[in-house]
Amino acid sequence: QVHLVESGGGLVQAGGSLRLSCAASGRPFSFYDMAWFRQAPGKERESVAAINWSGSQTYHANSIKGRFTISRDNAKNTAYLQMNSLKPEDTAIYYCAARPYDGSWSPSGVYPYWGQGTQVTVSS
Repeated sequence: QVHLVESGGGLVQAGGSLRLSCAASGRPFSFYDMAWFRQAPGKERESVAAINWSGSQTYHANSIKGRFTISRDNAKNTAYLQMNSLKPEDTAIYYCAARPYDGSWSPSGVYPYWGQGTQVTVSS
């Protein structure tokens, strides 16, 4: 099992940047594919980005492509979401999630392990 803790959220003006971190503990971090999701008030949770266990494969949703970048540092047991050119519509609670690597990778699927979330608010 893996325990996830997000950090790095906050209040930022439109056009600004934030870097979210997801620190993992428990089983070796490299056993897991990672992903970032977000949920805005009154909206369904949506997938933002995903990365495979080694970092060699990534996925970015169309809504954030070119502005956000997912990455990971297995030596530091941490996944990141670099968010640039933030817009008010990016305001949401951002969650990181993990699932055990099973020999193949797809950005979709079930992630059984979740962090508590970190609030990102973008003012106009």
